[in-house]
Amino acid sequence: MSKDTIGKFRWTICSLLFIATTINYLDRQVLSLLQPTLEGKFGWTNTDYANITAVFQFTYAICLLFAGRIIDKLGTKWGFGWAIIIWSIGAILHAFAIPIGNVVGGLFGYVSVATLSVAGFMFGRGILAIGESGNFPAAIKATAEYFPKRERSLATGIFNSGAGIGAILAPICIPWIEQKWGWEAAFVAVGAMGFVWLVLWLIIYEKPERQKRLSAAELTHILSDDAAVKAPVAGAAPVEEKVSWTKLLGYRQTWSFAFGKFMTDGVWWFFLFWLPAYLKAQYGMVKSDISFPLAVLYMLTMIGSIGGGWFPAYFAKKGHDIYMARMKAMLAIAVFPLIVLLAQPLGSYSYWVPVILIGIGASAHQAWSANIFTTVSDMFPKKAIGTVIGIGGMAGGLGGVIINKLGGYLFDKYKALGHIETGYTIMFTICAVAYLIAWIVMKALVPRYKQVEL
Repeated sequence: MSKDTIGKFRWTICSLLFIATTINYLDRQVLSLLQPTLEGKFGWTNTDYANITAVFQFTYAICLLFAGRIIDKLGTKWGFGWAIIIWSIGAILHAFAIPIGNVVGGLFGYVSVATLSVAGFMFGRGILAIGESGNFPAAIKATAEYFPKRERSLATGIFNSGAGIGAILAPICIPWIEQKWGWEAAFVAVGAMGFVWLVLWLIIYEKPERQKRLSAAELTHILSDDAAVKAPVAGAAPVEEKVSWTKLLGYRQTWSFAFGKFMTDGVWWFFLFWLPAYLKAQYGMVKSDISFPLAVLYMLTMIGSIGGGWFPAYFAKKGHDIYMARMKAMLAIAVFPLIVLLAQPLGSYSYWVPVILIGIGASAHQAWSANIFTTVSDMFPKKAIGTVIGIGGMAGGLGGVIINKLGGYLFDKYKALGHIETGYTIMFTICAVAYLIAWIVMKALVPRYKQVEL
């Protein structure tokens, strides 16, 4: 049966996931791009900024554990819907950080402008994290619902490339909005986008078995991996029983995914939150100088995300099962971040050297991400995917807390000593080797493909 005969509606769902992920990363990037402005306005230290980002990371990590569970319970449609409602409200609340900080200050006796502003931004960041924790569990679950295993890494790579698009659009749009209407307007404008997406999502999305826009041929194609499905009937959705956390934690596949996320998620968070500060600290660049280099850097991540999603197919065509093909691809991908080790030694030639080298490392992260997410849908039944993604996401979020707090500490320490570049050298080294360590442990935990039977 040709692809044209099968139908293409599932790619419409992938497009919606792509747009949601783009909005997700736009919301995350606003703070990092406004950091130079807010640092000057409120007198923040690197540790203050690290603490604000750490609140997001820690809240995101804890909520991911529950987000996957809630999405498995609510279903993909309303689970994702509530996630974007909450994170859009959280994004908008950043614009009211000062009034919020005054309320918090009144409760705890804070008086300094810096402390009050930090408290307000921490609150907004926490609400943003609660909502954004639902994005990837819901998107991976929707991908598992709408794509057979052989298409999932490509679909994941495509929607995950929205992270790069969001990161590209942010340095173009946010400084312009700030200049026109002020920093508060930047948070409000980006937060409002989520509500536009929500309308489209609620109109278009249904589970495949209930989706009237799907042809019978495409529905059969989507369910082709499920040997238990004989003749799908429109309107009849399978019943999904609940799977306990403790049961899932008994599988090495869960721990493999969680460790891989713990080791590597923090690298992406570090690049996302600290690159504008890095270019300012080491090269004296202002917002107008930073926008184009960041756009180029994140454009590279789109190539990594889509290319990484396609890469396992190369090994699968050589006869490897889908898990082994994915692990071979991930090993090759894990080598690329080592190039970040050269960012500081060669950075004296031009700021473009670290921008391109870090861009290659960030691109490799997105390629890695497209595959590590898909290992879950490769090995776990659909009823457990959201919960496992949540467990791994919590581990990744905790890794992000550690790496951002460590970065803030090192940058303040070496800035006081007069050579902040040493702090960045240490952090870039950690980022460079994290993927190879993650791959070695993941392969040791799950040396070969084994489908989890629940």
